[in-house]
Amino acid sequence: MTVFAQSGSRAHRSRSKARWRVVAAAALVAAMLAGCTSEQFQKGYILPPGALEQIPIGASQDQVLIVMGTPSTVATLDGEVFYYISQRSERKVAFMNQQVVDQRVIAIYFDKKRQVRRLANYGLQDGKIFDFISRTTPTSGQELSYLTPLFKLLSFN
Repeated sequence: MTVFAQSGSRAHRSRSKARWRVVAAAALVAAMLAGCTSEQFQKGYILPPGALEQIPIGASQDQVLIVMGTPSTVATLDGEVFYYISQRSERKVAFMNQQVVDQRVIAIYFDKKRQVRRLANYGLQDGKIFDFISRTTPTSGQELSYLTPLFKLLSFN
């Protein structure tokens, strides 16, 4: 009887070790897969929710600075323009390259009295610069010549 008890005990120990190996292997696979989940990255300006709605036409430049903060860059065409530049990208798997999901340039145009004349929220739609506020594609001209390099600068492809 003693012989049988020892062999049964050994069999139980080997089954227990096998179970721990399976649990350890499953935990290792789960940890490896957790590292493969997608990541999102935000570069540049983060637009606060409802910020553009707080800026009416005719608002002062100071009001814009209070609501939006410091612009990414400023241009002086005929009046002043504040540009707020942002880019969102994601990486599906931890070791892959990032892919650009969205890139935006919010432009706030001021007149000579430093009051808001026009708002524009430019992004890319079908590979072309598109204003998401007026729902138009800008025609070529002075404004577009300033926006195109900004979008090309943001694209790291």
